[in-house]
Amino acid sequence: MRQIVLDTETTGLEVRQGHRLVEIACVELVERRLTGRHYQTYLNPDRAIDEGARLVTGIEDEFLLDKPRFAEVAEEFLAFIDGAELIIHNASFDIGFLDAELARLGNAAGRIGDRCSVLDTLAMARERYPGQRNSLDALCKRLGVDNSRRDLHGGLIDAQLLADVYLAMTSGQVAFDLGFEGAAEQRDVMVMVPAVLHARPRVLRASAEEISAHEQRLAALDKSSADGQSVWRRL
Repeated sequence: MRQIVLDTETTGLEVRQGHRLVEIACVELVERRLTGRHYQTYLNPDRAIDEGARLVTGIEDEFLLDKPRFAEVAEEFLAFIDGAELIIHNASFDIGFLDAELARLGNAAGRIGDRCSVLDTLAMARERYPGQRNSLDALCKRLGVDNSRRDLHGGLIDAQLLADVYLAMTSGQVAFDLGFEGAAEQRDVMVMVPAVLHARPRVLRASAEEISAHEQRLAALDKSSADGQSVWRRL
């Protein structure tokens, strides 16, 4: 299954007020593994960025003056996402802006929903964690995803973080990266399936190094937990 984790940055919050895209960023997952392929571009919106958006993104109007307009990159962008499932946090916001840009190209461009299915991780998080904060930063903290690089909102960083958050939310149980520095594409998923045992299984004991690495992981989970103790400790 091919999935594209997508994030956008805009000149403001209201597409109905004529606000435009200033950045599109995507990272690719295939069978729940990061492939290393990504798509990212800044865009000239032909209008000024609201002060609030500028403070959030750090993007200045002058920086965008020599960047391509959406019409110039539309074909390349659509080819990258075509046929994939899009994973977006607060999807209605990003899809609204993308559809507005496509509408400016004419009826032949269609809509994002004509090309891709969409999964909204914000809706997923609200269902899983009702009554809690479910911003990307909050989910990173809750799920132990390192977001220390996120000083400002940037499309590609946010897409990469959202990929990690999505995998953590949907994995059931993700194999722990005991080295803390393994490449994202080396992460795997453990799926629990029924099994019939015809012989007593051989018991494999954890090595001293594995036990030490496990304790380091638990300590990291404790640090990111609201009450200072992860669910693993309580169990």
